[in-house]
Amino acid sequence: MHPKKLRELYFKFFQSKGHQLIESASLIPQNDASVLFNTAGMQPLVPFFLGQTHPSGKRIVNVQKCLRTVDFENIGDNSHHTFFQMLGNWSLGDYFKEEAIDMSFEFLTKILKLPLDMLAFTCYKGSKGVSKDTEAAKKWKSLGIPDERIVFLTKDNFWSAGETGPCGPSSEMFYWTGKKPAPKKFDPNDDTWVEIWNDVFMCLEKNKDGSISELKQKNVDTGMGLERTVAVLQGKESAYETELFQPVVKKIEQLSKKSYRDHQKEMRIIADHIRAAVFVLGDENAITPSNVDRGYILRRLIRRAVRYGKMLDIQKPFLSDLARLVVKDYGDYYKEIEKNKLFIFQELDQEEQKFALTLEKGLREFQKIAVNSDVISGKDAFLLFQSYGFPLEMTQELAAEQNISVDEAIFKEEFEKHQSTSRTAAAGKFKGGLADDSPETTQLHTATHLLLEVLRRVVDSNIKQRGSNITPERLRFDFSFDRKLTDEEKKKVEDEMNRIIDAGMEVRREEMSKEEAVTLGAQMEFGAKYPERVSVYFIGDFSKEFCGGPHVKNTSELGKFKIKKEQSSSAGVRRIKAVLLKE
Repeated sequence: MHPKKLRELYFKFFQSKGHQLIESASLIPQNDASVLFNTAGMQPLVPFFLGQTHPSGKRIVNVQKCLRTVDFENIGDNSHHTFFQMLGNWSLGDYFKEEAIDMSFEFLTKILKLPLDMLAFTCYKGSKGVSKDTEAAKKWKSLGIPDERIVFLTKDNFWSAGETGPCGPSSEMFYWTGKKPAPKKFDPNDDTWVEIWNDVFMCLEKNKDGSISELKQKNVDTGMGLERTVAVLQGKESAYETELFQPVVKKIEQLSKKSYRDHQKEMRIIADHIRAAVFVLGDENAITPSNVDRGYILRRLIRRAVRYGKMLDIQKPFLSDLARLVVKDYGDYYKEIEKNKLFIFQELDQEEQKFALTLEKGLREFQKIAVNSDVISGKDAFLLFQSYGFPLEMTQELAAEQNISVDEAIFKEEFEKHQSTSRTAAAGKFKGGLADDSPETTQLHTATHLLLEVLRRVVDSNIKQRGSNITPERLRFDFSFDRKLTDEEKKKVEDEMNRIIDAGMEVRREEMSKEEAVTLGAQMEFGAKYPERVSVYFIGDFSKEFCGGPHVKNTSELGKFKIKKEQSSSAGVRRIKAVLLKE
């Protein structure tokens, strides 16, 4: 089955069950400091699991752009991808376990026509005060699934949004991919059984103290990886052998004059990384390669692809050639990458040329360091990073190929000396999960709304938001402006912010059509996509802005606003870092 066909069937089926189709959220989350990229379909929906009303109703369906870096070392195997597309359907306080399982079963057996004797299922075994999910198992049995094809597990069958937040037991669906008939008894440790879908019964909440309590509403969160399912339906070893990757793989064969059969790992890694880089660069909230945060991940993807290209003896710059194929294959549905294609090609060309200048020298330097060594010192690893642009992970990969190790701890020390304030992947600070809904984060989120309107009124009415990042300690706000703010302007901004805060303005949320919100003059985040029904937050009669929350009830909860730094973020974009002081 073609990927587009699977996507269409999925949408059509769940729309027939009363689900509203919504667009994919940005790959790069805004106002969420705990995660660099959206890593699951449900991630942008957390406020709605907690009880907030979704503008599109209680039943929704979509395909979400996702990117994960925790499986970096597994890229190139049959089942892992950096960028992937997650088909999902959700019940937000509407139907629950039995109906979710009924729909999953119907889609698999009636729409996809998968034979019952090639399916198997897992349910939650129970642990730490959460009961064994006999209800889900009973439901599967009622649909004709024999006992031998249902296994109870603990670790893989309890899904949590993060360190805190919505969570619950899950039931996973597996498909037999072997050439021989499927065994009667399901063994979840046999990799021939491939997981294709997961139904999470998200009815619980993980609290900061580690305890688990019930949510005020029962939700269903499902996820079906499009790449993995397409491969299974086509009987392919992996998604790399499908239309999702084959045009790029064939181009790599042509450029390298080598065969995919003989160089599978290298070609898979390049194909995976270029697809991920295109989607990051083409996103509505696009970032560029750098040595911090998301930019570091992007740089790492691009440079690793360049290195594997060199291993295949590709002589000329090649990444933008591959990127054109990705845009051609995906741009009809993900229109943002078609719209931003010139930016994508330009950034890839620049980064590839920049790294090509130092790659050869860096590889020679690595060999000098590695000769007669069983460990690469942290200082040498940092030299390769600083002088030759080698991400730490590239040095570790090169070292592993020669069975030597890298002193990562000393590298981290050297890196922190060099850039102590940056939160980087090398320093191991990319923690998973979702943004917390702590009072501090909520207050700072509300302050960003207020800050946008204050900047528009005090500095320039044409100012637009270009991004934000919030932690419990501070806010970071990017806005369109072509010069540095004067000290007088910064003071005016602070004074006006604190005037509004002291005025104790009510913060309220209203649902309305997108057209109505635009007519009202509600501010929209640059590049963001919105459904036909939206939520708009009003701060008194001062500010109105499209947003999904969370927010305080009154500006008096915010404390005193103080700008800590105002600086350039990129061409035509300024950045304010600010805090809320408690008096």
